[in-house]
Amino acid sequence: MEFHQEIRGFLMSRRARITPARAGLPHVGGDRRVKGLRREEVAMLAGLSVEYYTRLERGQLGGASESVLDAIARALQLNDDERAHLYDLARNVAPGSRRKRAKRTSPITASVQQVLDSMSVPAVVQNGRLDLLAANDLGRALYADLFEMAKQPPNFARYVFLDPRAGDFYADLDEAKNQLVAILRATAGRDPLDQQTTELIGELSARSNDFSARWAKHNVRRHSRGRKTVHHRAAGRMDLAYDDFALPGDPHVSITTYTADPDTPSADGLTLLAAWAETRKQPAHPRESRTATKDQM
Repeated sequence: MEFHQEIRGFLMSRRARITPARAGLPHVGGDRRVKGLRREEVAMLAGLSVEYYTRLERGQLGGASESVLDAIARALQLNDDERAHLYDLARNVAPGSRRKRAKRTSPITASVQQVLDSMSVPAVVQNGRLDLLAANDLGRALYADLFEMAKQPPNFARYVFLDPRAGDFYADLDEAKNQLVAILRATAGRDPLDQQTTELIGELSARSNDFSARWAKHNVRRHSRGRKTVHHRAAGRMDLAYDDFALPGDPHVSITTYTADPDTPSADGLTLLAAWAETRKQPAHPRESRTATKDQM
C-alpha cells in the first residue's frame, strides 16, 4: 500500500463527509465546488496554515507533532478508531519507520487452546488480518463454513466477499462487509510491512468489485465488541453478542467469544449448536466404524 496515497485518500474522505454547518462554519452564498470542507477550512479549524495542511494531506505526515495530529483529528471530527488510524499513518511515514518487520511467533500455544476448550460458549482466535487461527468445538461449529473453505487458514474477508454461503449466514451481509473492510483497512495502516495482508487486499480487490468499492471509502474500525445476527444451518437464527480479549504479547490477536441473552431463542440456538458440534465429532457411520474395527482385529 502506497502510504502517501493512503494518507491523501483518508484525509480527503474524512473532510468530504463534513458539511460547513456540521463544522460550525457560517453559511456563505454560492455554489461549492467540493463536497464537504475545503482544505482552507480544515486548516482554519485546526489552526494551521493552508500550505502546511496541504502538504500534510499530500502525504507528508511524517514530521507532524502529536499536537498537529490532534488538531487535525478535532477539525475532521475523527472518532477514536479514525484518530488511531491517523497516528498509524503518520508513524509509518516518519523517518526511519520502514525498518525490517520483526518475525512473529505463533500466538496459539497449548495453553491458549486449553483456555478455548475450557469455555462453554463459542470462542475463536483471530488476527487483524481476519484469519481464524484457532477455535473450540463450538467456535468451529459456529463457523463451519469457514473451516470448510478450500483456502486455509479460514479468513472472514474471503468468506464474505468470495463465498456465496455468506449471504445465507449473515442476517445483514452489507453491514458485515462494511465492518470487515474497515477492520482490514485499520490493520493495513497499522502494519504496512505485513506481506500477507497486502496479498489478501490485492486478491480481494482483483476478485471482487464490491470489495474495491468499499475499500475506496477509507473507513476504519477496530474489532472490539458488538452484536451480530446469523442464520446457522443447524442452530437457526441467533442474535449473539461478541467480545474480544487481546492475547498477551500481541494486542492485535484476540480471543472472540459469542454469547446469547439467557432464556431467549438465541440461547436455545446455542444449545442446538452444542448438540450439533457433538454429532460432528462422532463417526459418520457407526456400523461401518465397528466393521472396520473388527477387520483390524
